[in-house]
Amino acid sequence: MSKAAFVRARIEPTLKTVAEHVLNELGITPTQAITMLYKKIAREHEWPLELKIPNAKTRRALKETDQGIGLVKCKNVDDLFDKLGI
Repeated sequence: MSKAAFVRARIEPTLKTVAEHVLNELGITPTQAITMLYKKIAREHEWPLELKIPNAKTRRALKETDQGIGLVKCKNVDDLFDKLGI
């Protein structure tokens, strides 16, 4: 590699720790991961991850979930299956 440019980003500490643990398990450094992301963006001229704005139905469901509306609590997997009827 000739000259190296620096990329700086602020990221939530827990996210950084967890992501770096996963990358380590994959044998990839954070620098390699960022380089792969940038190369894919440069090659394809688009964001490589699927981004979607939730539709009205999904936004409503997310809001209801945040408010605890319609949630079913289960004690364990068997309880879940019973409530699902399976």
